[in-house]
Amino acid sequence: MARAPLLQLSDISLTFGGNPVFDNLSLVVQPGDRVALVGRNGSGKSTLMKVMAGLVEVDRGTRVVSPGVSVGYMEQDPDLSGFETLGDFAASRLDEGEEYRVAMVAEGLKFNPETPVATASGGERRRAALAKLLAEAPELMLLDEPTNHLDIQAIEWLEAELTSTRTAFVLISHDRTFLRALTKATLWIDRGEVRRRESGFDRFEEWRETVWAEEDDARHKLDRKIKAEAKWAVEGISARRKRNQGRVRALAALREERGSQIRRQGTAALEMESGTTSGKRVIEARGIGKWFGDKTILEGFDLRVLRGDRVAFVGPNGVGKTTLLKMLTGEIAPDQGSVVLGTNLEIAVFDQTRAQLAPDATLWENLTGDPLMAVSGASDQVMVRGTPKHVVAYLKDFLFDERQVRAPVRSLSGGEKARLLLAKLMARPSNLLILDEPTNDLDVETLDLLQDVLGEYDGTVLLVSHDRDFIDRIATATVAMEGNGRATAYPGGWSDYAAQRPEAMAAAAKAAAKAAPAREQPKPSKNTGLSFTERKRLDDLPPIIARLEAEIVKLEEFLAVPDLYSKDPVKFKKGTEALTERQIALQSAEAEWLALEERA
Repeated sequence: MARAPLLQLSDISLTFGGNPVFDNLSLVVQPGDRVALVGRNGSGKSTLMKVMAGLVEVDRGTRVVSPGVSVGYMEQDPDLSGFETLGDFAASRLDEGEEYRVAMVAEGLKFNPETPVATASGGERRRAALAKLLAEAPELMLLDEPTNHLDIQAIEWLEAELTSTRTAFVLISHDRTFLRALTKATLWIDRGEVRRRESGFDRFEEWRETVWAEEDDARHKLDRKIKAEAKWAVEGISARRKRNQGRVRALAALREERGSQIRRQGTAALEMESGTTSGKRVIEARGIGKWFGDKTILEGFDLRVLRGDRVAFVGPNGVGKTTLLKMLTGEIAPDQGSVVLGTNLEIAVFDQTRAQLAPDATLWENLTGDPLMAVSGASDQVMVRGTPKHVVAYLKDFLFDERQVRAPVRSLSGGEKARLLLAKLMARPSNLLILDEPTNDLDVETLDLLQDVLGEYDGTVLLVSHDRDFIDRIATATVAMEGNGRATAYPGGWSDYAAQRPEAMAAAAKAAAKAAPAREQPKPSKNTGLSFTERKRLDDLPPIIARLEAEIVKLEEFLAVPDLYSKDPVKFKKGTEALTERQIALQSAEAEWLALEERA
């Protein structure tokens, strides 16, 4: 016997500010459904989820929840007024004696239920809203970006919880790995139309490209038909006016159909230009450590970052990833050890707090008021990689429309703020890019484009992210911060790190030992260390490299003097030759040092 649907929307129409969000929308959520709700930023995913939750009143249509079915919704910005602690909020709808459910969930999500609401951060509030939903265990869960502000360990815990539950859920997330692991059906919002396919997110992109290809083919055929009919109208209508008015009206109908088709939104025009080439050695950290009171953030950590490396930093929230980034870029000093930065570094920072955006200023003011982007004497232009461009045209490249450019930044969604910050960063040349949680709130298409841009970027990238798929696509090395001052660098991305971490290696070794026949252990290899002369050379090279770097800086300052070439071409020629000579010597010294250090 077929079970009744949990939730049914029929003929839903909704309009905000004169623009239809949905029209004639119908959908059904069945028991056991595990649905990915996908679409571009601004397409209406969160609005549809609020309609499903009964929080938005529609213009037309019906919402029916089957008798006895409870629907729970995780809000992105929960209202905690009237509650003293996060735990009070999370347990507010539980029966007496069931508060233990919140404690169980709080452990997995890594938040303290005793935290006062007045001092809770935005991330803690979101985790409390998620804990509330999981503890209540409704028959249908509506989850809007549940992984934002969760570290990878908490995401993996949540993934395991949702994998084992029998509860139906609809899920919005930018985390591909999370969506692939959990979903078995997909709802796709595209230009106000909602399509459903009975396959999980892992097949979504293939489906999307097929739909768009069919749409393009149909549009091409319609354009050809309109062209043929228009040619007939011009050449033959005067001779057959009375007999062919129907065909003329049909041509008008074809044109009306073509005009009513909604164009697909393009992708943001992300483009990044590397600045001057940095030295081969970008960052050299030796034995660095950091303490805040009795808390050890890092101790005895070494890291070498070379030009072109993409290094991801992973670990639990609060473990010190951002602090380590600031030490590596010279923003704060380590309490122990040393950090040496390479030459010619031009650093651009994408910070997770979006602190570079003024919330009460407009998008226009945020760009034109930036001294690094301002064009002298022009209030409507910004400097984009050395070329002036009208601020509206530049914002359109990042999918903002003219109505938004005079709106305050605080009115933007999380994804729109991320795009605006990318617009600021990508206008400037750089050769060291710091990305601190760049993937939060970005849609899948923009993440794809950001990945492509980083793939073509000639500079060096340091990345903090909890998005396992994005780390796998970008990183050439992963630094795992494990707490209590421990940090270890692994080659490759997240999947490589997961396979190499001690517990995984120990399990693999145990399985291999159990499966393999006993055999004689290999003899240890002979010492392949450095000779006395090579050891002395390794010790001598750092001051040589430092001297060459200092000489290069002085020569670049000398050659940067205005009119030097025209006033004294001989000095300019000698300075250029000296600079080239020292740059070649620096590259040679760095390569020699790296080779010796590897052997040591």
